[in-house]
Amino acid sequence: MEVGKAVKILTRLEYFLIVTDSMRDAKSEIIGCITGRLPAGDDKKRTKEIIINIERLTKEEVLVRYLLPKFPDRLHIGYLYSKAGAEVRYSGCPIVYDIRYIIVDNKLVVIGIPEVTGEKEETRKGYRIPSEGLSSVLKKHFNTCWEDSIPYEKYAQEVIKQTGATIKLLARELQVDEKELERLARHAG
Repeated sequence: MEVGKAVKILTRLEYFLIVTDSMRDAKSEIIGCITGRLPAGDDKKRTKEIIINIERLTKEEVLVRYLLPKFPDRLHIGYLYSKAGAEVRYSGCPIVYDIRYIIVDNKLVVIGIPEVTGEKEETRKGYRIPSEGLSSVLKKHFNTCWEDSIPYEKYAQEVIKQTGATIKLLARELQVDEKELERLARHAG
């Protein structure tokens, strides 16, 4: 059991390493569909590395866009990635709920695979696939869902309105900065 647990941890670490290494190579664009689940344990450190990469890339004028499933608990990652400079949207496209990928410069795909199917499952293994053809197919999917998706700020405002909870409670529950939620609530239309 311990060996199995260690293998799971190492394959997850390998997945994050593949993602961050691929991000470092970007010259013009990174797009992706991700689960956007709240990071726990070692994933917090790995998420911070991705955020640092997003900040660096957007300063270098690389376009960084992510689609996340429309679940309120995904606002935490949307907030962090938006704050770092990425464009983040929330989608109701069915395939966004269980596919994980990033495309780097229309020529490299990193696909994340969970251990079992479902939106609640962690991505366990990553595959780096240099393929313009696969990049093109996935980018068409991404663009279709992107057009029908909701930008981070609008989705956060919807969540604030729909829950009826206090900003303080929402900030604690969603782990989003209270000042950020107050700002979004003030600008809700």
